[in-house]
Amino acid sequence: MKGKRTATALRKRRHERVRKTVTGTPERPRLAVYRSLNHIYAQVIDDTAGHTVAAASDQDAEVRKEATKKKKTDVAGLVGAALGQRAKEKGITAVVFDRGGFRYHGRVKALAEAVRKAGVTF
Repeated sequence: MKGKRTATALRKRRHERVRKTVTGTPERPRLAVYRSLNHIYAQVIDDTAGHTVAAASDQDAEVRKEATKKKKTDVAGLVGAALGQRAKEKGITAVVFDRGGFRYHGRVKALAEAVRKAGVTF
């Protein structure tokens, strides 16, 4: 068999290509996004220490409370706003964006724009 051509395998290959160049430092941690069919997760990671500085998902209680009866793109915006707020509380003003092999489109784009609106630059 030559190689897997499933959508997940292709996304992982794209993610590996992105991760060759994108690394998080204490000054500029990496904002990693993961999108499943139903949920979206994001975390700010310091790769030198191997430590997650801040995280948010649509599974969090405060986001879930606001997310009822909303579209997935709108929920991604709520997750981005929550993550941006948590990152600002930790003193993070700049990050490196890691889209995780997903297209910068739809939910990933909505999350990124909400983080920017919260005051975190990338």
